[in-house]
Amino acid sequence: MTAVQSIPQIDNIEFNVTDIARSKAFYGAAFGWSFVDYGPTYTEFSDGRLKGGFTTGEAVHPGGPLVILYTDDLTQALQHVEAAGARISRAAFEFPGGRRFHFIDPDGYELAVWSDR
Repeated sequence: MTAVQSIPQIDNIEFNVTDIARSKAFYGAAFGWSFVDYGPTYTEFSDGRLKGGFTTGEAVHPGGPLVILYTDDLTQALQHVEAAGARISRAAFEFPGGRRFHFIDPDGYELAVWSDR
């Protein structure tokens, strides 16, 4: 009998940031994320579904893969992101699966938020 291999799944996302407190303030205000500090150079975040981390242990590398967040209310998410200080890099647009917008966080990372409604 052949063993069934598990399919890899996203388990953690890590952002290299210049200021952990600023990142916590931004993501807390924009999305209500919670945080657990593990020393001065690492903070774990949780959105209630996925965990990741902010670290100052390495240089900031804006770009990389596009991290896409899901929401039930795209308009409200856009308002929270703007109120938290993000720059909207791509206004809300429709695609076959729903609608989404892109934004730039305080360290220059581009992320997107989508909704199927």
